[in-house]
This record gives sequence, C-alpha cells and structure tokens, in this order.
Amino acid sequence: MEQIRQFVSAALAGMIIAIGGIAFLTVESTLLGSMLFVIGLFAIVTFKLQLFTGKVGYIFTEKPIYLLEVGITLLGNFFGTMITAKLVLFTRHAEALLARLEPIIVAKGGDALSSIFILGIFCGILMFLAVDGYRTAENANMKIVALFMPIVVFILSGFEHVIANMFFFNLNGNITLEVVTFLLVNTLGNAVGAFIIPTYLQVFKIRK
Repeated sequence: MEQIRQFVSAALAGMIIAIGGIAFLTVESTLLGSMLFVIGLFAIVTFKLQLFTGKVGYIFTEKPIYLLEVGITLLGNFFGTMITAKLVLFTRHAEALLARLEPIIVAKGGDALSSIFILGIFCGILMFLAVDGYRTAENANMKIVALFMPIVVFILSGFEHVIANMFFFNLNGNITLEVVTFLLVNTLGNAVGAFIIPTYLQVFKIRK
C-alpha cells in the first residue's frame, strides 16, 4: 500500500512539473517562463510529493529501502508527465504548444550524450540546493528564495532536468530508443549532480 501511495504521489509530482512545462512553453519570455516553472516545485515541496530530482540526493543518508522509493518515484514521475502530455494534446492549446516545443526537441535531440550528462549534473546540483534549502531554511521568505533562485538559474542556463524532459518528449509523442537513451543519461547526470553536495557534507562531517 505504501508503494502505491508513493507511485501516486510521484505521478502527481510529474503532472505538476508538466504543468510548469506547459506554462514555460506558453510564454514568449524565457525569464518569465523560468519564474512560472517554480510553481511546480513549490507545490511539490509544500504537499510533500515525490519528485526524483528532489529525492535522489539523499540516497546515501537514508536506509537502503529508500533506493526502492526513488525508483518508484522515477516511474511515477514519468507516468504523470505522460498522462499530462496526452491530455493537453486534446485541448485548444495543443497546436501552439507543439510549435513552441519543436525547436526545443530539435536542440535536445541533436546534442551529444556527454553534453546532456554534464548539463544534467549542473541541474542536479541546483535541484538539491533548491529542495535542501527549502527543507533547512528557518523562515518562510528564505524558503521561497531557496526554491526560486536555483530553478530560475537552471532553466536560464539550459541545464537538463529529466522530469521536465519526460514531459517535453511525451508531448512530442515520439519515444524512440534515442529518446530513452537521452532520458537515461539525463537521469544519471541529475543523480550525480544531486550527490555532490551531500557527499561533501558527509565526508567532512559538516552535517550529521
């Protein structure tokens, strides 16, 4: 039953990230789009939903069963992004969203896997900063800043977030072997990035 709850929570998180992706595609300004995307992570941390990039950085500080939870989370996130993508294609916004999406898909599809991995690492670092900053900040204002700044930075910098990319590729509707490989490399990059700061904290006993 707990695994079912985790999957449903992860699916909801995937849907919320997808909605953030819709908002990003809807506006002309990348800066405004990055700011609107923050609402997704804000909702996820507020309602304690399961997001892979928010959880993976804590693998080495949690019990071994946590690894299963992270795996369920990744699958649930994919399911949530897929359902949202399929649904939005039945709306009047579909044509405009697909037009805005096309150059993004072309750029991602033409990139080298090494580039995707590195950009995924940078995104993973920022996602850990956002989630951990929200968890450890002592007041509400600092919690918002902790979420807001890393998300805006990773989007403006063109870093690769695997759950957002799940939505983009599902919306594009062509999940090929190349896309699966892209997402796997992106997942690994996000995970490596999310491990960097926790590993530093643990090795040097900065945080118990």
